[in-house]
Amino acid sequence: MAEHRFIYGFHAVIAKLRHSPDDVREIFLDQERHDARARDLVKLAETHGVHLILSAPARLDAMAGGGGAGARHQGVVARVSATQRALKLDDVLDTLAEPALLLVLDGVQDPHNLGACLRVADAAGVHALIAPKDRACGLNATAIKVACGAAESVPFITVTNLARTLRELKEREVLTVGAAAEAADDLYHVDQTGSVAWVLGAEGDGLRRLTRETCDRLARIPMQGSVASLNVSVASGICLFEARRQRLAG
Repeated sequence: MAEHRFIYGFHAVIAKLRHSPDDVREIFLDQERHDARARDLVKLAETHGVHLILSAPARLDAMAGGGGAGARHQGVVARVSATQRALKLDDVLDTLAEPALLLVLDGVQDPHNLGACLRVADAAGVHALIAPKDRACGLNATAIKVACGAAESVPFITVTNLARTLRELKEREVLTVGAAAEAADDLYHVDQTGSVAWVLGAEGDGLRRLTRETCDRLARIPMQGSVASLNVSVASGICLFEARRQRLAG
């Protein structure tokens, strides 16, 4: 029997189904979901000839790692080939029914930080995490372990040219906001109710010059204490949850 793994969450499953349907063996859908999103998934699975199985929520929880994982898998789990293929940005953006919320990491080297950022991204409902292929840690075993399942639920996109990707995001009407301590505006004065991509730099060095110049704008986290900076995963959480707060308030 071929090796397989489970991925879960609507964004991850739909992106996988659109980009590489041959890798999707089966899709398990919460038998209690009858909403438009579930119906659209059923139609997409039928289009690609993928077997879909209605399942009890407890079964989905077990597939997604147990511990009452319903909030993470959103009622959908897919069994896919263990071989991971590269996702493209359009594969994710084309599936969204709400303004995009993206996290871009500019050269994060520590896989523990990458895993922690994936967990934060999952918790904030981020649609994809984007990182460069070079001069950055990849999605290795350490990052996957630290992510505690978020490596499967958050689409991870690697790109060869980060500045070009940021320009492509602008063409898709996604506001790119770089986190920078010296920025004039703080994150609370950035309108994040539309599509937005938060761009955070590497440990210690922050954003690279070209990345900084390519962002639509820069914003800082207002620091009240004596520490000069925050861990990249902590900073990511602050920025992303402010975006969620604004959207909920709106």
